[in-house]
Amino acid sequence: MATGKTPGELGLYGFRHRKPGSYGDIYIANSRLLREEPLWVRLGREGVWSIVVGVPPSYPPKPIRGYLISDFITPDPSKPYTWPPQLKREIEDAIGPYIFDVLYRSEEKDRIVKELWEMTEQHFRVLNYLVKNKKWDFLWFVEIGVDRVHHAFWKYWDREHPKYTPGNKYENVIPDYYRFIDKKIGELLENIPKDTLVFIVSDHGVKAMKGAFTMNQWLIEKGYLKLKRKPEKPGTDLKPDIVDWEHTIAWAWGGYYSRVFINVKGREPKGIVPLEKVPEVINELKEELMKIKGPSGEQWVNLVYTPEELYPTVKGDPPDMLVYFDNLSWRAAGTLGWPDLYLEENDKGPDDAVHDWYGIFTIYDPEGTEDVGDMGLININEVASKIYRLIKES
Repeated sequence: MATGKTPGELGLYGFRHRKPGSYGDIYIANSRLLREEPLWVRLGREGVWSIVVGVPPSYPPKPIRGYLISDFITPDPSKPYTWPPQLKREIEDAIGPYIFDVLYRSEEKDRIVKELWEMTEQHFRVLNYLVKNKKWDFLWFVEIGVDRVHHAFWKYWDREHPKYTPGNKYENVIPDYYRFIDKKIGELLENIPKDTLVFIVSDHGVKAMKGAFTMNQWLIEKGYLKLKRKPEKPGTDLKPDIVDWEHTIAWAWGGYYSRVFINVKGREPKGIVPLEKVPEVINELKEELMKIKGPSGEQWVNLVYTPEELYPTVKGDPPDMLVYFDNLSWRAAGTLGWPDLYLEENDKGPDDAVHDWYGIFTIYDPEGTEDVGDMGLININEVASKIYRLIKES
């Protein structure tokens, strides 16, 4: 969204990535891995001052022409999280230690509600402080609370959710939060120039999570993955030391989509699949994955791709395959030891929602003079030029 580049061009396929040649080592996407320029850097070269708050991945903070507060992957407020560095002290003197996220995969629903409201309230206090006290032409911020309220409370609100109970205690948490954040946005708009062009966008949609499919257990059943010993308990992570790599063809990660890795000879430490056989293995796996149905035999819409099929350019450390179950309604579980291939819950803690394909893209032009309503496939360079021209004209 901020660079106009695909995941393939960015070399970023999620927050976690596998280190090349490793079975268990991972790295987390961060600002240092972002090789493409985000919009505010391009604007900065033209002399435009920006405020950027909470946009992932912006930790650790990089220099910009303006002011930056990093995102929810920031470990904790003891770390440097602002640009310029002294902004951290200024923010904390005015508002207190910055809250980056809430623990939302939990049954402590009352605590989550309290912390969501506190975090969001603080974020908007910071935004209002910045727009009133700092020089700026362009502002971009992400409120992570919108995502977290969906994951924590979707089944209490969505009447189509398989676990929805009418009249439950938390039925109005999501609409109440939307009213709350709507009010906060309104207050922020009161503090910015009246001719400001406003974009409200999301990086994904949301819908009910019907359950989780235990991807690695399925690979074991099909003979692609071999273990040295049985898992000790349900929810056991797939650690490298329990896998019989000399007889393993493929293994997978869980998530909103599953990432599948082929145990390639010469690439992995104990790889067994010759490089020339990889396309054959992938096609075989594709056919099998497309056949997977739901727990009652219902037809699923499963999508299986190689990164090259999705993205014309593939950089970084991509998985060999990307698997989406039942049009994203079922999450992929990577853990082991479960009595069934189908779980009613996320294997990593309570979670009521999954990401959906389409989010929102809304533009409000208070003066109604700029024709930005039908951009089609958005070119970030054109957007940067248009914003710069608007700022210069005003």
